[in-house]
Amino acid sequence: MSSKNQRRNYKLKQSWYSKNNRNNQNGGKHSQGKKPGGRPSYVEPIKPVKKPPVKISFLGGLNEIGKNITLIECSGDIIVIDCGMAFPDGDMLGVDLVIPDFSYIEQNADKVRGIVLTHGHEDHIGGLPFLLSKMNVPLYGTPLTLGLVENKLREHSLVNKVKLNTVNAGSTIHLGCMDVKFIHVNHSIPDAVAFAVKTPGGTIVHTGDFKIDCTPISGDTIDLSSFAKVGDEGVLALLGESTNAERPGYTPTERMVSESLDGLFKKAEKYRIIIATFASNVNRVQQIINCAEKYGRKVAFSGRSMVNYMDVAGKLGYLNLPKNILIDIDMLNKYPPEQVVLVTTGSQGEPMSALSRMAYSDHRKVMVGEGDFIIISANPIPGNEKTVGNVVDELLKRGCKVIYESMYDVHVSGHACQEELKIIHRLVRPKYFIPVHGEQKHLRKHAELAEFLGMDKKHIYIGDIGKTIEVCDDYMREVASVPAGKVFVDGLGVGDVGSIVLRDRKHLGQDGLIIIVASLDVYDGHVITGPDIVSRGFVYVRESETLLDEVRKLALGILEDCAEKNIHEWGVIKNRLREEISKLISQRTRRSPMILPILQEV
Repeated sequence: MSSKNQRRNYKLKQSWYSKNNRNNQNGGKHSQGKKPGGRPSYVEPIKPVKKPPVKISFLGGLNEIGKNITLIECSGDIIVIDCGMAFPDGDMLGVDLVIPDFSYIEQNADKVRGIVLTHGHEDHIGGLPFLLSKMNVPLYGTPLTLGLVENKLREHSLVNKVKLNTVNAGSTIHLGCMDVKFIHVNHSIPDAVAFAVKTPGGTIVHTGDFKIDCTPISGDTIDLSSFAKVGDEGVLALLGESTNAERPGYTPTERMVSESLDGLFKKAEKYRIIIATFASNVNRVQQIINCAEKYGRKVAFSGRSMVNYMDVAGKLGYLNLPKNILIDIDMLNKYPPEQVVLVTTGSQGEPMSALSRMAYSDHRKVMVGEGDFIIISANPIPGNEKTVGNVVDELLKRGCKVIYESMYDVHVSGHACQEELKIIHRLVRPKYFIPVHGEQKHLRKHAELAEFLGMDKKHIYIGDIGKTIEVCDDYMREVASVPAGKVFVDGLGVGDVGSIVLRDRKHLGQDGLIIIVASLDVYDGHVITGPDIVSRGFVYVRESETLLDEVRKLALGILEDCAEKNIHEWGVIKNRLREEISKLISQRTRRSPMILPILQEV
């Protein structure tokens, strides 16, 4: 048969199949029909192409507040969503920051096509310098987000080593086999986005941090139409933020704060106003500036992060600054109190923040007292209630008037409450749902909400850091975990402080330290000098001389006994000192200080 006739027959078969496709349900067997002219035809049915599974790994942001980072992997390509940090808990003594464990990303560096960022909060971008110091990966984000990232990278001397790609909301970028659509959302910082990640295995929607604000201070309302369009096209899985999943109703609009601030500015007519808020809350600062202009006040900024954020926001046009309204903090005392507003960090009672240093008279440029009207425009993050309360108490002791109660409406959340979460679920209509960004109670509440909306419980997954799930049209299942955890940053050290070091620090902080110093004869092991006993954080030496004499005599006896028995191994000698001295101290004081023997041979 000629090639021309073969092509003709092939076209006829395809034409017939397209007309009779609905009746082709015989499980892959040949289907019988008729060609033009009445002759029978046998056509092989088109087999559906099996989609590859999508793997989603969580390196942070689950069962914790902050440190948000998620990996989406499909067909050998990986994209990273956010790379945040968290602040240390009270038991992480001496630790400055907590960042994710990047081991899995480093092991698969050749597969990583890029890092996409939802917004510019520290819990979403704070870990970037530590990851980018180990590997070079292109970054994609909106203008303000990348402006803040660039500032951060400059501090770590990385700004010229990393490619920053600005993407506006509504645009789509291509990373390997995946397309990432940026969807505008409302949050407490401008330029926040959600992502619709179209993979060969299906579409994954990641909401990022968001709320639905119909009257935002700046920018447009959330792009619900894009969520609906993605939902109409079909969504395999939704990763939805859960921070406010416990709260019913809707999150109030940011404009409500404007009205409250206006009333407080009137009330503080003869006072100097000091307002503490999150440095990243650009919209809140804009409202403060608007009120200051209305009431004829100058504005100064205090706190390193506040100055940095406002500098970036101002340069990029996200902060509308009336002419001559800003003054340097050094100029505060040159204006009458009723003509200035100081915007500062410290709304969470952080020990080194500007407001905290003011409260404890440790600020080099600002002294607070009876003439100050202080507004804390933020709610305490869970766990910070005590530190915030301490700062408020100190300010009140100094005669300041402090506004911190929720009844004054000086703060609204940037996260969606239950009714807003329901709207996103209804628009996206995912097959599977994974709650993210929150502690276990938040994740559980969000899962219950999805179940209430009619989702099968088997299609809901509550994960943990290090867990990886595999999703496709047929299933969602947990697969092998990936390395994950907390890496502590202490000064210039990254990861050199672990659980053992923290345990020792906690031990020292609670019970103190006893050091036993002795010099031993290099030949026979007998004591030449000492043992000397040094106490730090255990007892006051002058009032505990009897106890320390007992410790000294016991230590001498142990060392001489070891010499007589010809025991010269340092490990054995030190263990005997620790064990027997610990027993003595416990019997006398019911305390357990750290025992540190220091021996040298002479």
